[in-house]
Amino acid sequence: MRLTKYGHSCVRIERDGAVLVVDPGEFSGREPLDGADAVLVTHEHPDHVDVDAVAEACERNPSLRVYAHPGTASTLDRLGAAVTTVESGDSFEAAGFEVSAWGGLHAVNHPDIPRVPNLGYLVEGEIYHPGDSFDPPFGAEVGTLFVPISAPWLKLAEAIEFTRAVRPRRAYALHDGILNERGLKIVNTHLGRLSGTDYAWLQPGTTIN
Repeated sequence: MRLTKYGHSCVRIERDGAVLVVDPGEFSGREPLDGADAVLVTHEHPDHVDVDAVAEACERNPSLRVYAHPGTASTLDRLGAAVTTVESGDSFEAAGFEVSAWGGLHAVNHPDIPRVPNLGYLVEGEIYHPGDSFDPPFGAEVGTLFVPISAPWLKLAEAIEFTRAVRPRRAYALHDGILNERGLKIVNTHLGRLSGTDYAWLQPGTTIN
């Protein structure tokens, strides 16, 4: 598989010509959706799903399929039959990739802010994208973890402990679009030293195999 990390929380996964995109949000631009066969949406927030961009991708490719929680689907109404709803515990195939859904709710921003549905996605039993949560894929041996590193709902200690709990072979930064260079340096230093795995921050657009 080939992975490309785009801005903020967007990851593009490719294999044998098939393209699966996770969370193509407004911080990621249109490029991640070029040639996409399927999209996984963790939750409704615009930094995770740019509905206009996904709608345009559906117009270019009418066979494009979008997977999201039923509670997120109302945000995607304009996509019509392209949307398939999935829930925590479901396993399904998207663009030829085996996917399982985990978690269920967005992490807490503040008790006065209602929590929205959020699904983490484990792709091919190898790559885990948690969306805006620290819900682990219990019992899974994760090879590649994308770990959120900066958000109103997290602190760095939680990102470190989440990575330690999942115990991946490697981890890459996720949800990094709201950090400046100084903040990135601090966060990356601590995660690199304390996460217990091979951690790296990827420049947006970086592709790895």
